[in-house]
Amino acid sequence: MKTYVVSGSASGIGAATADLLRGQGHTVITLDRHDADVVADLATPQGRDAAVAGVRALTDVVHGPVPAAGIGGSTGTDPSLVMSVNFFGAVALARGLQGELAAAADRDGGAGVVFLASNSITGMPGWTVGPAAACLREDEDEARRLASEVEAVMVYPASKAALAWWARREGIKPEWIGAGIRLNSVAPGKVTTAMTAEMAADPVFGPLGDSYPTAIGRDGRPEEIAAPIAFLLSDAASLIVGACLFIDGGTDAILHPIAPEGWEVGPVEV
Repeated sequence: MKTYVVSGSASGIGAATADLLRGQGHTVITLDRHDADVVADLATPQGRDAAVAGVRALTDVVHGPVPAAGIGGSTGTDPSLVMSVNFFGAVALARGLQGELAAAADRDGGAGVVFLASNSITGMPGWTVGPAAACLREDEDEARRLASEVEAVMVYPASKAALAWWARREGIKPEWIGAGIRLNSVAPGKVTTAMTAEMAADPVFGPLGDSYPTAIGRDGRPEEIAAPIAFLLSDAASLIVGACLFIDGGTDAILHPIAPEGWEVGPVEV
């Protein structure tokens, strides 16, 4: 049995993932701003340091973090905060636990990180690329500055695209896969969580939810995202490196029957 860390564990996909991994017999260290084994806020460098320190106080081996903590792009949300939590908080957690991941890989033959991207990367036209490029340069001040110039709804896909791109770019490097650590991401579609409930109540973007296309005729459930995450963490996914798995009930396939559009929105200067 293995040890995993799940941020955003108090609700939604994070809670479902923690429950599933525990049900499989694994140890799960939960991380959130409340009701968690480690209470910390990934929005700030200090909070990220506290999060990593809190995990290290509980274990010296981590087989996989799932940075599920995130903020949606609803009206009135600070767009710079979206970038700080969704990208920089997630990456800091993975990077901060790199030593513990390497220890797990060395002892047990492998470790993995699964980031939460979003199918808004390809499903939302015209989102703002600049903050994503700043994320790939790991320049948080610039990412926040660029994000603050537009609405949060146009920044949310940028934060999620940056995660998927970062995992793909970094995942093939010696310090990650060379150390036995696989980086991958998942791209959920519309899932019934507190975040989507908040978006549904949004006076500007809420009405658009009724027209959200899906081949299965319903929204996803958190446990339907947790199951592929658990697979990507497992030894059965040992050949999967740098992938982004769309889990959206066919939404992206409806919008782009041949190949996803928007994945390449460049040129992205990094």
